[in-house]
Amino acid sequence: MIRLLIFSVFILSLIINPLYAERVKDVASVAGIRSNHLVGYGLVVGLDGSGDSSASFTDDSMRNMLEQLGISLPPGANLPIKNVAAVSLSAELPPFTKPGQKIDVNISSIGNSKNLRGGTLLMAPLKGADGQIYAMAQGNLVVLGLSAGGDDGSSVTINIPTGGRIPNGAMVEREVPTSFVNGSNSITLNLYRADFTTAHRLAETINDTMGLGTAQAMDASSVKVSAPRDLSQKVSYLSMLENLTFYPGKAPAKIVVNARTGTVVIGQNVIVQPAVVSHGNLIVTITNDPTISQPPAFSNGETVVVPKSDIDVAVNNKGAFVFNLGVTLDEVVRAVNNIGASPAELVAILEALKVAGALNAELIII
Repeated sequence: MIRLLIFSVFILSLIINPLYAERVKDVASVAGIRSNHLVGYGLVVGLDGSGDSSASFTDDSMRNMLEQLGISLPPGANLPIKNVAAVSLSAELPPFTKPGQKIDVNISSIGNSKNLRGGTLLMAPLKGADGQIYAMAQGNLVVLGLSAGGDDGSSVTINIPTGGRIPNGAMVEREVPTSFVNGSNSITLNLYRADFTTAHRLAETINDTMGLGTAQAMDASSVKVSAPRDLSQKVSYLSMLENLTFYPGKAPAKIVVNARTGTVVIGQNVIVQPAVVSHGNLIVTITNDPTISQPPAFSNGETVVVPKSDIDVAVNNKGAFVFNLGVTLDEVVRAVNNIGASPAELVAILEALKVAGALNAELIII
């Protein structure tokens, strides 16, 4: 009977406070396995007069390209660069990408080109932070933006026509070495969000599954795990490891306020201590109604204008509400909505609660 009662209490606690298990791959990554940024410079040709009209570096780039192709130009020759645009290239090289595989490329105009729609990127190298070439980009641009204008000066622009993308537009030429293949007998899992509770639970879960002493939490964001040296065994080992499920620690109580857009995001663990909040607007209206003062007949007085002001005070009281001990997120939102507070007024209420010591959450205003 006692066991049944304990089991019922446990099931009831799960219903009231549900736990959500997460996979290791969703909350952590293996140290040393990451993407690398690539950058480059190139020329987009085939534009219908919307290219660079007065960019000297575009003219120099065209001359250098033609000379490399064996075409010599006479000194001082003018090149029709209105159909050409100088662009910057950017791409992200995923880990373990092998030569011959393709990646996407982003294209952005760096001259005074008005529109890249219909253009073709000529072969351009993509370099890493070490200055080495890791991919070669070329292909037709996909531009979602549109720009059109009339002879009278009217124009319309949709999205950004000076930027585009080439899906699978770069061929990888070099592989980035990683520490995964160096034969080490351990790996390190780095949490996406540093948390001591999450790191501790992750290490416990791995030890319970793989054996005691397999994992050790190094700090709030790193867990060191023993792994086989053999590469094929390490791959299968990581496959099992990244699919383990556990219960991460709850995020700290935070309230994020975007003062520009009025967006307010309140975390789940925000609790308000006992407090009384009164919210209302005081409106003071002053109306000037001047009157004329006429002196008595046959007197030495003068007719003057006497100022007269009427003052009206109106209180738009939106009421008061009480926060009792342990108030949750739902009750806070419901109380604020009942008084019809705007996002700006909600920010003022939250700031006042924080100053009064009744709000235990971190208030972040961006």
